[in-house]
Amino acid sequence: MSHTENHRSHRSGWLRAAVLGANDGIVSIASLIIGVAAANTSREAILLAGVAGLVAGAMSMAAGEYVSVSSQADTEQADIILEQHHLNDDLEFEFHELTTIYIQRGLTPELAQQVAEQLMAHDALGSHLRDELGIQADLRARPIQAAITSAAMFTLGALMPLIATIIALEVFIIPTVASFSIFSLACLGALAAYLGGANIIRGSLRVTFWGALAMLVTAITGKLFGIIA
Repeated sequence: MSHTENHRSHRSGWLRAAVLGANDGIVSIASLIIGVAAANTSREAILLAGVAGLVAGAMSMAAGEYVSVSSQADTEQADIILEQHHLNDDLEFEFHELTTIYIQRGLTPELAQQVAEQLMAHDALGSHLRDELGIQADLRARPIQAAITSAAMFTLGALMPLIATIIALEVFIIPTVASFSIFSLACLGALAAYLGGANIIRGSLRVTFWGALAMLVTAITGKLFGIIA
């Protein structure tokens, strides 16, 4: 009997960046719009703040992801260079090291030696990176991909509250943006959980709760500043 195994761990890199970007876009811009609107500001000023927040946020997400993931990539590259040096300097020690790893995973010493010998003959560096350091080609850090994904998804997320601001009556901007954004967050959490193979309801509620809390705190802050002004 044959079956298909649909694993999802290979999605972890881009999925994390995509969810983080979209979530931050919705929460940041919705909170910004609600906070400014709570201070009794005109629709034009609210939209200006929202658009400025979108541009600044997208660039910040791109820069932050690129720097962060680049640091991870640099660390991985340093480990790759060091491991290659060890292989060039003392191949016998690296062979015994790989053999020990397989023994600790449950293979007999004889089988572990055979596996280590064959794998190192095929790809010594790749075997050590995967089994000793946990570095796999399909899960390697990709700074540019992470930066582009985060910026694009931030922009997409930020458009949700901006669209709500445009279509809402001026007196109903806050409830319209809040409800539209909470609905968008719920959908985002459900989609992310589905793609990641997690519990959809838990994923949706988790994202929605923190987004709603951020909007509430910002609304209170904007209202206080509006009263003071």
